[in-house]
Amino acid sequence: MPRSTYGLLYEALLANKLPQVQVKMIPLTILNGFLGAGKTTLLKSLLVQAHKQKQSVCVIVNDMSELDVDGVIIANTDIVSASEHNFVTIAADNISSPSGIQKLDVAIETLLRYQNPDLILLETSGSSHPLPLVRYFRDHPHLQLKGFISLVDSVMLNDDFQRGNTLIPRLKANLQSGCRRIENLIAEQIMFCSHLILTKNDRLSNETVNHIAEAIHPLNPYVSVMAVPWGNLKLSRVMTMENYNFHRVAQLIDELAGEVDLLPTSSDQQWKMTSEVIHDARPFHPQRLWDVCNQHMGTGIYRSKGFFWLPGRDDLALLWNQAAGSINLEFISYWKAGVLQHKDNNLTDEERHLLMNEIDKAAGRFGDRHCSLTVIGSDDEVAPFVEALKHCFLTEEEIQWWRSGGEFIDPWPKRVSRVTAS
Repeated sequence: MPRSTYGLLYEALLANKLPQVQVKMIPLTILNGFLGAGKTTLLKSLLVQAHKQKQSVCVIVNDMSELDVDGVIIANTDIVSASEHNFVTIAADNISSPSGIQKLDVAIETLLRYQNPDLILLETSGSSHPLPLVRYFRDHPHLQLKGFISLVDSVMLNDDFQRGNTLIPRLKANLQSGCRRIENLIAEQIMFCSHLILTKNDRLSNETVNHIAEAIHPLNPYVSVMAVPWGNLKLSRVMTMENYNFHRVAQLIDELAGEVDLLPTSSDQQWKMTSEVIHDARPFHPQRLWDVCNQHMGTGIYRSKGFFWLPGRDDLALLWNQAAGSINLEFISYWKAGVLQHKDNNLTDEERHLLMNEIDKAAGRFGDRHCSLTVIGSDDEVAPFVEALKHCFLTEEEIQWWRSGGEFIDPWPKRVSRVTAS
């Protein structure tokens, strides 16, 4: 009489011959790098490629600012969203801090409860240290760390570190004096990476970019240096990256763990940085804003970003995106109040009614239009720059003049790049 399936399984169990179940490890790639290095630009590019190639991708975005600008930008692509359970944002915290790691754990658990993606992309905040993240993923039961991509702003290295030449000497000086500064963070982000990308290289000569690559390569001689403008990295390259080599950084973890684990939990305190947030419903005066940016923005303003509007383009929701000495204006969407005021908006009565309801919910002085910026930098430069920015908002007299038909001189480029996912 043939033995039953149950009997065969029972005998195999007794003989300890049951086949081992192979648990699928979901690949995860980290996009790391200092403030303004271009992580969000690269992430948007990879998401667009994944959408076109029908690849299932989940995203976790960390923004240390309470504004969560990066999270809003990625959500605005409509490729991923919290409602689809493939997008989680961790704001107002450093993902490398103990509380940030706890939030990351919850975020991953939430994603995996609903999704079984081909890839998870994790964009860190610019002040995040790689060590806690590498250590966390080294022992993760469900995720396999693939690429640890560190992005470095070549323009910032060129302008602030003399074509990259002074980064390593300044790091050595910090080590000798026993202090930790921005140079330590930038250097250690490079040391831990598996792939090193120089961004914004289109703004420099090939000779300068090559010189920068040679200057910083000794920090991590095991990796090649790629120069990538505007996030032009192929998704296929990211998908086929080898597993992260934890053995290569084991000694580095041991040497730095004592210092990194003792850092203050606040990234502002860690790297002697401070951040301030500006909220105001009024638009900026275009000329005053231009003058302030040219006269008051020093090298100590590492990053400023957010959303704003100008009186001569009051239908456009603009993204302010500043890193080092460069500022980009990007069109992210239309203000609902601006659309409603267009004479040729071609809205039906129902669409107009819906827009009016949404504007009423915004409950702002100018409908849904507003300015919200976060400024990050050294303690001695942030406060004066923020104060100067606040003086750029229209005064009450200027608002009345504008509403009566007055126009302001606007030196900002009339053509701005558009944040898009198409």
